[in-house]
Amino acid sequence: MTPKQHRGEVTADLLLDAALRVYAAAGEQGLTVGAVTRESGVSLGSLYHHFGSLDGLRAALAQRWLGRLLDAMVTALRGADTARSGIDALVRSYLSFVREHRDAALLLHSSAADRQSFAQGKELRDAQEARLSPFAAWMSSHIASGEVAALPAALVESLVLGPVVAVARRWLSGIDDVDLDEAARVLPERIWRSVSAAPR
Repeated sequence: MTPKQHRGEVTADLLLDAALRVYAAAGEQGLTVGAVTRESGVSLGSLYHHFGSLDGLRAALAQRWLGRLLDAMVTALRGADTARSGIDALVRSYLSFVREHRDAALLLHSSAADRQSFAQGKELRDAQEARLSPFAAWMSSHIASGEVAALPAALVESLVLGPVVAVARRWLSGIDDVDLDEAARVLPERIWRSVSAAPR
């Protein structure tokens, strides 16, 4: 990497870090070009050079943190030797990430992220394909082995992650009736029952 490329990466990181701080402090409406350049100390021209627009910056910020969440989940899966222990690992890693990176989790579970997902779902998924493929391979291998019910992969993914995302959203919204530790204890078994190929 040349010194110029390194400086470019440092500048992009400053802008992304500042954007998350602004989002955490002021919400979606407060995430403006002016607020980010003031918070980062980086020029307006540099923001446009690296991200093209405020929307480009938002998208890059969401992709950065989605990538980190997926990396945490894949790392957790690597230590699991059964489908059941894998589900436990996925649930715990997701909820731990939400607790440890609350500001980023708020961004990933925001209405703006939902709108972007609806508008650009395939493109976003394609951008994270390398990170998603270990999860897909894990799921396919456990379906093939007969541990997990022979359902379409998208349905298995929804059954596994849907309840976890719902709990995360509820906790992030400030509703005081969700305990993440309790959810981490209860959800894996409940989710396992929904995807296990074993007769009930």
